[in-house]
Amino acid sequence: QVFASAPLPISSTPRTFVMLSKISPSSAARGIRNFNTKIFEKKTVSLADRTETIVVGGRDKFHLLPQAFEGVKQIGVLGWSSQGPAQAMNLRDSLEGTGIKVSVGLREGSASMEKAAAAGFSRDDGTLGEMYDVASKSDMTLLLISDAAQANTYPKLFQHLKKGSTLGLSHGFLLGILNNRGEKFPDGVDAVAVCPKGMGPSVRRLYEQGKSVNGAGINCSFAVEQNATGMAVERALGWGVGIGAPFIFETTMRDEYVSDIFGERSVLLGAVHGIVEFLFRHFVANGASKEDAFKRTAESITGPITQMVSHNGLLSVYDSFEGAEKREFEVAYSAAYHPLMEVLMEIYDDVKSGRELDSVIDAVSRHGQYPMTTIDDTETWRVGETVRAARTSAQRPVCPTTAGVYLACMQAQADLLIANGHSYSEVANESIIEAVDSLNPYVDFRGIAYMIDNCSIVARLGARKWAPRFDYLLMQQAGPKLEKGEVDEGLITAFKENKLHQIMSVCAALRPSVDISPVAGQHGVRD
Repeated sequence: QVFASAPLPISSTPRTFVMLSKISPSSAARGIRNFNTKIFEKKTVSLADRTETIVVGGRDKFHLLPQAFEGVKQIGVLGWSSQGPAQAMNLRDSLEGTGIKVSVGLREGSASMEKAAAAGFSRDDGTLGEMYDVASKSDMTLLLISDAAQANTYPKLFQHLKKGSTLGLSHGFLLGILNNRGEKFPDGVDAVAVCPKGMGPSVRRLYEQGKSVNGAGINCSFAVEQNATGMAVERALGWGVGIGAPFIFETTMRDEYVSDIFGERSVLLGAVHGIVEFLFRHFVANGASKEDAFKRTAESITGPITQMVSHNGLLSVYDSFEGAEKREFEVAYSAAYHPLMEVLMEIYDDVKSGRELDSVIDAVSRHGQYPMTTIDDTETWRVGETVRAARTSAQRPVCPTTAGVYLACMQAQADLLIANGHSYSEVANESIIEAVDSLNPYVDFRGIAYMIDNCSIVARLGARKWAPRFDYLLMQQAGPKLEKGEVDEGLITAFKENKLHQIMSVCAALRPSVDISPVAGQHGVRD
């Protein structure tokens, strides 16, 4: 049985049986690849009924970077969108005095040339140049241009990579494209991934905060798809430590891109947007003022719920309620779990099959005629501007209905990833930690677009595509159930007893040593 220790919630609805029957036992039993490092500290952690091996990072490990990058004289960072600025600046700062050059490569004539120059990279000293020229001179090339652009440029880039060099990705999207096209990474080079569990601005911001507090940074996952040099693991881990990761978790490149592309369309970006839109209208329809409705939805999620989950896990939110408020949470959780799971399964299937990746390429090809438009011009987010402007230091209340719907989404997403065999650390990061420790603070700071549109093009497209789907299904299915006020006791019991809480109790100890503090005017941040 796949769910011997922590089953997905089973109720009387036929939908749950269908959900369970779709999950492959073989995929659920998939193990985690082991790795060896002679340079960095490995640590074994117990997560519920599994153990995983992680690597300990932090600023006190920076002196090990020259060993990890043995044979590397130049690291080329290609791209200046979400991850590029943060990773280039972090690596440059971490490698200062080592003799290892960090050079930014961009398209000739790119408007980002001026931005990179303003951040201290220069043609004069060889730290800024044309993309393919930088790649041809680099011993390690980090491909951080937009995922959609990677799909068009990789054939030419592969021709410019040095034999014995390392190709690095911060997203497994390109592997998915290669798989769809029946191609592979070039022979004679390493192919690795280091994937920060947060958008680029948060990677830079926590690194800056970490200059005075060791361990402040964004955790990463890493994967080795191809090890031609025999140094792929050490170089990948050095990269993760160099950009400031306190802890680095192992995954596979395939699992990373599936969970990441799925996660950003789900609770990280798309779902939270859809949930707020749905609940805002729900509260207004039931007599709340527009300002109060926003406070009960977005302000509740990005304020106290985010803080409680980040520091003490999902159950701490549930346990904070008593009496009528606890029942209100249970009603909302019961009403929302299955509609949310229905959309989550649809997204996961589309990502796993490769259909979602192809849809991104198609969408980008239409941008000449229909570019991406704003996502924060609905009444919900216009009201939000007024609410944020009037904030005081008073503690924001936790709305039980909002908490029930939001936590149902986190739990459903975690259930689905666990059922499909993803490592527990990946499940926790993609379903919860990235949301509360990296992304939600940016919504709290300046609204939904400030979070979503500081992410990659793939993430921005996914959020725009799937947020309305979450909104609509919640309105159609969860809304009527909220009015009925019924509790599915099986769902609530499964939530309270879920192994995710044990997993999160361990992962919470691995969170950044400080809370992220977004600031205006960061490099790479779209205002």
